[in-house]
Amino acid sequence: MQKIRAAITAVGGYVPEDILTNADLEKMVDTNDEWITSRTGIKERHILKGEGKGTSDMAAEAVKILLAKAKIDPSEIELVICATTTPDMQFPATANIIADKAGLTNAWGFDVNAACSGFIYALTTGSQFIESGKHKKVIVVGGDKMSSIVNYEDRKTAIIFGDGAGAVLLEPDETYGIQDTVLKSDGSGRVHLHQKAGGSVKPATIETVMNKEHYIYQEGQAVFKFAVKGMADVSAEIMERNNLKSEDVAWLVPHQANKRIIDATANRMGLSEEKVMINIQRYGNTTNGTIPLCLWEWESKLHKGDNIILAAFGGGFTWGAIYIKWGYDTTPNP
Repeated sequence: MQKIRAAITAVGGYVPEDILTNADLEKMVDTNDEWITSRTGIKERHILKGEGKGTSDMAAEAVKILLAKAKIDPSEIELVICATTTPDMQFPATANIIADKAGLTNAWGFDVNAACSGFIYALTTGSQFIESGKHKKVIVVGGDKMSSIVNYEDRKTAIIFGDGAGAVLLEPDETYGIQDTVLKSDGSGRVHLHQKAGGSVKPATIETVMNKEHYIYQEGQAVFKFAVKGMADVSAEIMERNNLKSEDVAWLVPHQANKRIIDATANRMGLSEEKVMINIQRYGNTTNGTIPLCLWEWESKLHKGDNIILAAFGGGFTWGAIYIKWGYDTTPNP
């Protein structure tokens, strides 16, 4: 009996209209365009503004775009998994709010929090429901409103992050789809990248707010060192496990954290920049949104049967790679 695989059959993406450029940041913190660009590759990032707007608003828009493109009735979706580091609220799950806002009346859902690796964790999780035969249509969303936890007085983190969301639809296929996954984590890395307050260990108080402990805390050099090795190692490992040479890989879809980390991963895989999806210059690091936003932007260039490798690294530490055989050719809009 042929093994059932989880194939991506549609993608959608959304970024808010407001843009924060490097020139804007020069007026906010002690930095400049040359410094930011040379160290990160980022030129601008999109920021979600508006009272009461959260991650679910961007994610729901991405889902609606996906459904319209695939011509699928919202009631057909059975499960929504949302990868996010910035949920709308502590509870309920942002996935449930997305389902409500996108009209997914028959879907149940839950959130996955693995920092910047969350989308590939969620994609792997969603694939299990397809491969087991439990569900036929699963949506995996990656999205974050990172501006909600960025301290714009801290130039080390203020320059990096942006807001955005992307979504993919998973359906069963006997040939195409997810072929292999390598997922890793090391909790000792949490000291280098975390949010100090707001959880059960250190609940919010007047002091934690005054001390600005509800923002991203990152030790850049330590994270950079681990990220370069982690993303490169798992990408090389998944190629070796599946007997893939560099010429066999059509695309690398890397987490957009830092251009130098992306370059190091591509070099380890033996790939030229022409085979690497890079949009960090326009969006910055949207955390869980980076990989699905790349798939959304490059969808028209993807061909049925393409070997694609997704790779990510995030706080926790978490990291991993997924090998996908792309399942469809894009039909031009009439």
